[in-house]
Amino acid sequence: MNGTETLNRYLLALEAKEAFSGVVLITHGDCELYAQAYGYASRAWRIKNTLDVRFDTASITKLFTSIATLQLIDRDDLAFETQVVDFLGLQGTAISPDVTVFQLLTHSSGIGDDCEEEDGEVYEDLWRTKPNYSVTATVDFLPQFVHKAANFPPGQGCRYCNCSWILLGLIIEQITGMSYRDYVRENVFARAGMGHSDFLRLDRVHENVAEGADPIRDGSGRIVGWKRNVYSFPPVGSPDSGAYVTARDLDRFLRAVQAGDLLSPQLTEAFLTPQVRYRQRDDWTLMMGYGLVFYVDASGEVVCYQKEGINAGVSGVMRYFPQRDINVVILSNLENGVWEPIWTVHDLVMEGAFEA
Repeated sequence: MNGTETLNRYLLALEAKEAFSGVVLITHGDCELYAQAYGYASRAWRIKNTLDVRFDTASITKLFTSIATLQLIDRDDLAFETQVVDFLGLQGTAISPDVTVFQLLTHSSGIGDDCEEEDGEVYEDLWRTKPNYSVTATVDFLPQFVHKAANFPPGQGCRYCNCSWILLGLIIEQITGMSYRDYVRENVFARAGMGHSDFLRLDRVHENVAEGADPIRDGSGRIVGWKRNVYSFPPVGSPDSGAYVTARDLDRFLRAVQAGDLLSPQLTEAFLTPQVRYRQRDDWTLMMGYGLVFYVDASGEVVCYQKEGINAGVSGVMRYFPQRDINVVILSNLENGVWEPIWTVHDLVMEGAFEA
């Protein structure tokens, strides 16, 4: 049995258990090696997912913010060494005046996050006492984190931090005079050929959009209902999360970056290069780039790099294998949809099951 048949049988089994709902796209250059959809875009109306459905990408959105920031550095409107507090006028907050743009891009700023996910906090809990619909502009996020104590001094650690990207979004807005979303629409989505991607509001009607929902289980683990995610995060995407894309658009984005269509040659190379050590795993050293996470083996070779995202009713991952020029995009409208499948696909790719 070849890789395509093996993967399809595996995903159909997950779909039958309602453990996967979403799309899987595997490409080699311009060639699609695998493109399939599973589960429901709308459980209420029993509408099936397709490759044309747009999914909330959660934190994959940070890649678009990163490219936007690097474009401003390319234009000499900004520098990696720019000190953020002075630039944004955030004196009097808990953010260190020594925090730089480089540190925001590499999760090495140490600033307090609005939700400390590495401590087990749940982002959805932020909205139990604060209306999620009250946070729609980038600046609206500031009260949630600017007075929180730092986790470490700038540059002396690496800890995943969503709100670093809120600050990058504010920098983009201050320099360009545009809203963050409009800048990304014009300078990232349009230039990369991402014709189906956008920032969509949860309280508006849009075509071809997957509705996020997670199972409600009884004491024995049996699914007895589904919980929609409309109260789990702000109603429209922000610099750290929430852009809607199709799988093919996300693949186009990475290919456009790799081709040098969005950045100068120097910053294209920098974007695709590990920058800061994040953490050690048994078989890998995880390195942070400017948004991407790199899996580096014991010999120092980059086996793959990726960006993932998770929220209630949302999960997604894009993982690229440079030695094989294979890109994998898995998007799901389940919180736990992509995590097991990406490692199954990873093993198949490493075994050569999808060689073009």
